[in-house]
Amino acid sequence: MGKLSLFFQSIFSQRRLVLSMARREVKSQYVGSSLGLVWTVIHPLVLICIFWVVFSVGFKARPATNVPFVVWLTAAMTCWFAFSDMISGSTTVVVTHANLIKKTVFPAQILPVVKVLSSLVAHAIFVVILMGLLLLQGLPVSIFYVQAFYYLFCMLVLVLGLAWLISALNVFLRDIGQAVGLALQVGFWGTPIFWDIKIMPEKLQLLLKLNPMFYIVQGYRDSFFNFVPFWAHPAQTLYFWGVALSCFIVGALVFNKLQPQFSDVL
Repeated sequence: MGKLSLFFQSIFSQRRLVLSMARREVKSQYVGSSLGLVWTVIHPLVLICIFWVVFSVGFKARPATNVPFVVWLTAAMTCWFAFSDMISGSTTVVVTHANLIKKTVFPAQILPVVKVLSSLVAHAIFVVILMGLLLLQGLPVSIFYVQAFYYLFCMLVLVLGLAWLISALNVFLRDIGQAVGLALQVGFWGTPIFWDIKIMPEKLQLLLKLNPMFYIVQGYRDSFFNFVPFWAHPAQTLYFWGVALSCFIVGALVFNKLQPQFSDVL
């Protein structure tokens, strides 16, 4: 546990570097673009419009509640696309910064943290769009909106653990990137983003709820329009934190164990 403590202390001590690299990461995505950060608004808007037209207009999909489908859909997409961007970006983050790791004494454990923080910009834009839709649809404003920060924290704990794990393994097994991409595709359709979990048989519902992202997706919906407190689901909350903390600790341990060998392989 002593090494793990030093692992986290190193990240905290490098917090200024982490923030600086995260800002540079965001800016680098739009280098040479005349619209710059405006694209962070355009992308989610286009995605929401496409999925809304396909599933609401085309397939006549309707949520089980009285909430407009576009709002119900956007709440889930807000957290899923943040999760997907953080995980997919973290997979190769160590490999793409090989020059720093090979030539300098560099705390590689901050790289997944940088990627996660830089992804929060697009996530914040998504949340603003969601809140705009809530107001346009005339849905009530509630103090429960604040609860979304709790679910965001839940997602960050889960993501960081997975990010450390897959970024470290990808240094030695480059097929990890392909496997992660496939897993995200399966997870996208296996998470109730476009469909309501209540349409599934009861036994299958229990299986689907083992997906930790179900807790996050449902949590965002509970925060923005269902207005259900997180403590109303004690069993799901305990299960999620068991999985998230396990991923967080295992990911940190694996990264810390493999990190000294990075420079030999890269």
